[in-house]
Amino acid sequence: MNLFSGQAIDDIREKQAEWEDNELATALKSRPEEKPAYETECGIPLKRIYTAADVADIPASDLGFPGAYPFTRGAYPTMYRGRPWTIRQVAGFGNPEATNQRYKYMIQTGQTGLSTDFDLPTLLGLDSDNPMAFGEVGRVGVAIDTMDDVDRLFDGIDLEKISVSLTINPSAWVIYSMFVAVAEQRGYDLHKLTGTLQADPLKEYVAQKEWIYPVRPAVRLLRDLIMHCARSTPKMNPISLSGYHLSDVGGNALQEIAFIMAFTIAYCEEVIDAGMNIDDFAPRLSFFFISHQDFFEQICKFRAARRVYAKIMSERFNAKKPESMRLRVHVQTAAMSLTKVEHHNNLMRTAIQALGAVLGGCQSMHTNGLDEAFAIPTEEAMKLAIRTQQIIREEINVTSVIDPLGGSYFVERLTRDMETEIWKVLDEVNERGGAIKLVEEGWFQQKLADSAYATFKKIDSGEKISVGVNRYVDDTSGSAEVHIHPYDDQCTQLQIDRLNAVRANRDISRVQHLLKELAQQASSDDINLLPKTIELVKARATLGEICSALRDVWGSYAEPMIV
Repeated sequence: MNLFSGQAIDDIREKQAEWEDNELATALKSRPEEKPAYETECGIPLKRIYTAADVADIPASDLGFPGAYPFTRGAYPTMYRGRPWTIRQVAGFGNPEATNQRYKYMIQTGQTGLSTDFDLPTLLGLDSDNPMAFGEVGRVGVAIDTMDDVDRLFDGIDLEKISVSLTINPSAWVIYSMFVAVAEQRGYDLHKLTGTLQADPLKEYVAQKEWIYPVRPAVRLLRDLIMHCARSTPKMNPISLSGYHLSDVGGNALQEIAFIMAFTIAYCEEVIDAGMNIDDFAPRLSFFFISHQDFFEQICKFRAARRVYAKIMSERFNAKKPESMRLRVHVQTAAMSLTKVEHHNNLMRTAIQALGAVLGGCQSMHTNGLDEAFAIPTEEAMKLAIRTQQIIREEINVTSVIDPLGGSYFVERLTRDMETEIWKVLDEVNERGGAIKLVEEGWFQQKLADSAYATFKKIDSGEKISVGVNRYVDDTSGSAEVHIHPYDDQCTQLQIDRLNAVRANRDISRVQHLLKELAQQASSDDINLLPKTIELVKARATLGEICSALRDVWGSYAEPMIV
């Protein structure tokens, strides 16, 4: 039974042909359309009108119901009627105390989940006193060197009662170990901890470009993290597969979903090969996508992603639990769409993108600050970003009906077209040897670079419009004064002083012994490195020391040439 099989499709097509020959032809003679062809941002052709004939080939089972396979209409049966999405604004700058203060401000303003950005040295596994960290300590995120810094970061915050997202990748397993060590030190029940680590290594090599080790050892660390999380902190998500960053470097909506699904397949295969059943870890896989400018394309992207993921888990991995097939997604509005020119326009951009995320069925969301094109958002910008979500949630009544655009001829056709294109990419990745091999060869990197180049050409030519920048330009708009978040010049010295104090008061022989054991374990692929890492952070080994010990075993990553 097809979704719209009860309608007389042939009659509809006949009537549409009559309309095109008469009303449409007359209108086009007097006023031609502005463009010869229309398409979505990712290149899917768009008709001028959609009817039941355009969805006659879509089975009703592909639409289904919310909270039921294939989850096209939503991850949960009641969606926002039962539980609103989590407002999870990201914060992270300076020393841990500064970020802690921002946390508490945002909680007071109405944020319902925490999210942490880390500085570049922390991401790259460097201590704050490493010469390579100079000038970057606490600049684009919070500086973390030891588990004591994690304790300071969450001072006064009950980690059993609020979920915490940690945007950390190459050194994710160390930050997780510190988080667990702090929780144990406070006497928390690890089974009550909730939150998410980003910890998505493959997207680092193709997009965000923050790495430490070669590709395969990095995937091994993720495998160990997933398996340890499933057993020790079962309510924490050990990974947030991050399509957002693929879009951030120019990838289109199809690439964002298809590439991340390819990475998902690779990670699942690694964990299964290590002896864990798909249903024992898949329920805790989570996703991080962008809500970009093409409103309907983004809504359909989320719907198509849920359907593709459900089919991958069911058909490829033979998952049995509904939770294993349920794609849960955190969404962030598009930072790259924000402009310095007429920066107040960013409020409107963000609000529309956030509405798209809600209509697409997100589980949590970060809305960008209007000043985020300049620096870390100010507190006032963050309050307005939170208010944006609260207004969508409380004032405009879009949360009362689940998947309110479901059944739209256009939305269902575009959802199916996007799903079809995603499967084509996944088939090609499979034929070429899988995601890990193609990351090592630079295949994904080349595809994203080509997409970014095509987008920049459209911007330069004016085909892609940015209001106030290359269309409707106001020559006086660049003169507005912007108060940006200041950088704390004392942050570096404070972190160095703390490092020196830790090193002076710990048992160095024990730390060195544990580091040697970690390096030995890393030489064997069948030992999980998390227990030893947790021992190390409790002994006050620093993040840089732990990451360096494995760098000595595995070496560093060299990026392939992309032309």
